[in-house]
Amino acid sequence: MNILGLSCYYHDSAAALIRDGVLIAAAEEERFNRVKHFSDFPEEAVRYCLREGGIDVGDVDAVVFYEKPLVKFNRILETILGYWPLTCAAWLKAMPLWLGQRLKTGKDIREHLGRSAPSNAEGRKTSPSPRPLRIFYNQHHLSHAASAFLVSPFDEAAILSADGVGEWTTTAWGVGRGTRIEFEKEIRFPHSVGLLFSAITAYLGFRVNDAEWKVMGLAPYGKPTLVDKFREVVDLREDGSFRLNLKYFAHGYSTKLMFNRRWERLFGAPQRPRESELTDFHRDVAHSGQKIVEEIMIKMAAHVQRETRMKRVCLAGGVALNCVANWRILKECGFDDIFIQPAAGDSGGAIGAAFYLYNTVLGRPRGFVMEHALWGPGFSDEEVREALQEAGADFTWIPDEGELLDRAAGLIAEGRVIGWFQGRMEFGPRALGARSILADPRRAEIKDVINSKVKFREAFRPFAPAVLKEHAHEYFDMPAGMDAPFMLLVPKVRERMREKIPAVTHEDGTGRVQTLTERVNARFYRLVRAFHRRTGVPVVVNTSFNVRGEPIVCTPKDAYTTFINTGIDALVIGSFVVTNKPGQVDFQAGMRRSIALESGVAGRAEGVAHVR
Repeated sequence: MNILGLSCYYHDSAAALIRDGVLIAAAEEERFNRVKHFSDFPEEAVRYCLREGGIDVGDVDAVVFYEKPLVKFNRILETILGYWPLTCAAWLKAMPLWLGQRLKTGKDIREHLGRSAPSNAEGRKTSPSPRPLRIFYNQHHLSHAASAFLVSPFDEAAILSADGVGEWTTTAWGVGRGTRIEFEKEIRFPHSVGLLFSAITAYLGFRVNDAEWKVMGLAPYGKPTLVDKFREVVDLREDGSFRLNLKYFAHGYSTKLMFNRRWERLFGAPQRPRESELTDFHRDVAHSGQKIVEEIMIKMAAHVQRETRMKRVCLAGGVALNCVANWRILKECGFDDIFIQPAAGDSGGAIGAAFYLYNTVLGRPRGFVMEHALWGPGFSDEEVREALQEAGADFTWIPDEGELLDRAAGLIAEGRVIGWFQGRMEFGPRALGARSILADPRRAEIKDVINSKVKFREAFRPFAPAVLKEHAHEYFDMPAGMDAPFMLLVPKVRERMREKIPAVTHEDGTGRVQTLTERVNARFYRLVRAFHRRTGVPVVVNTSFNVRGEPIVCTPKDAYTTFINTGIDALVIGSFVVTNKPGQVDFQAGMRRSIALESGVAGRAEGVAHVR
């Protein structure tokens, strides 16, 4: 049975294909069309999933959309009426969109599928299927919950899902047993921990739904001087339930703005202009806001553990990408184990919707565990060679893997920054060793080099360590043998190791760990092992293979283009190594272009509403 899951029209559109309860392919549309956070129908992602599955549209038994448009429309209407006349502009913007497309989601999906995936595995045109395409709709947070629990290794677990907003629900918790998921409690719009974090992001002059990572990265540089101000913004109870003080927020009546002038008066400063200097005040806002979000999630998770008495927990929704909060939940809330799938945000809803139909609605037994994130397209050496030749690249072919890895490990040990392009692409926002930029963690200066000359981004942005699992406990404050494969947990770097791996030790002494095993990570594991043999350090710097404002690279062409336009020293792509560039890199032009790209991301909230 082939089930196609879709998440689109709101944020980070994606498609996923499962066959008989096993994930076959999953990818975000942005990777193909190179438009970051693309939200319309994922035509290229669908085409890829069908091609990877060797099928065409006629072979799809069901399509599942990750939320219920009619219920969401009801929330929007009620909100517009409740805040009228402040919502007049929102009404004028929302109604044409909803009446023209989103209330006709099923029709729109059928039309797009007819255009985007007309070919079979061999690329030949196929005739439309004689049977009607069956389309189902799942609740937003059930899609999130299913995307974590139903692909987890747990037979039963507590589930906590939190994001901006789905239909009405913003946060929900419950229990998963076998193939069943039951929510016990929920918090509804306009009260949302995700939208609280969005307001903090906007206040700091960063793009909402795009730069929340920046708030998390900036937070360790600040102090908790503004926590009391945030306690005025959100009323938090001991069980983790909360209510936003809506007099400070604008998301109830604006499609663009997150907070109003009262917020600015409370904190004593206006919104930071984008790209302006970051001061101690801004660092304290990030630190204090992060602390409040952590406190909400910790209290809620502890309450869920007490109520369910479960020892395992699955986290889902965009807030589950807050890796600092995740680690504290595991350490402080009474759970023995945790699972967060790598695409915890809206794109992962495509997976969750498909598995919910198969396992929960149809009652089919579970038989799949997501051990890795490598569900996107891969490229053979022949395809890589063809792409490099077409680009006019000067490359060396090293067919012997041992020699290739020794060369790559040597480059890293010499202080070179390498682009690492191997196997199938990751699903989700983290680069996990398939589309990665790698460097030597022993060199403190490498952080500034990558931020300024490769990623073209702010100097405070941290980098993650990828570490051989068998050595992770030696370098990080985590138990021996613990899995952290998706870079979603942040333990402390052991004090004696901080000087040894300064490039991946964050300002607060933590590290966003990815543990590696040969069975799951294959060539990437063997590369880090080769680096370990050469240097005595089983860790490398791992950051996403992209520049600021662009999606992670997908194809060999994307990888080579990024290589020649940045300060990456070498490209290791398949069995090929590229070290020569056709010209000098203009780093100032690269920075200007990246800032322009990031500023051009459409549909992001700008921040302040002029309401008194």
